[in-house]
Amino acid sequence: MDLVQILPHVNASLNGLATLLLVLGFVQIKRHQEVAHKWTMLACFGVSVIFLGCYLTYHALLEGHGKTFPDYPPVGVRYFYYGMLLTHIVLAAAVPFLAVATIYYGLRDNRPRHRKLAKVTFPIWLYVSVTGVLVYLMLYQFFPPQVAA
Repeated sequence: MDLVQILPHVNASLNGLATLLLVLGFVQIKRHQEVAHKWTMLACFGVSVIFLGCYLTYHALLEGHGKTFPDYPPVGVRYFYYGMLLTHIVLAAAVPFLAVATIYYGLRDNRPRHRKLAKVTFPIWLYVSVTGVLVYLMLYQFFPPQVAA
């Protein structure tokens, strides 16, 4: 198995780990565990940076031959997939900027700005992480390419 075949699974795993870290960080801050929250969110950002590197590597190695969603699932499933994919892509483009700004204000101990921005960043980042896993599941597990008979 070459790198192109492995990276989608790695990327889904990294998205899943980011999801878990985001939820853990949320629970920690609600429990006023600020130091743990800080390190968890920095770890989540690190995982997301690794994901981005793997994602870009995967698409660079594909050389323009991306994986397409098959046409055999029912039309409603295809509309759901493409709608989710569209929102995932648009919001994923914003996550790095939002995350960096939120982390910056947190590390600078500018709590009002950090909290205000985190209320926007958290749900978007969580949505992108969860839908990243769902896109993977739909593309590689639930509706894999059918083998010609």
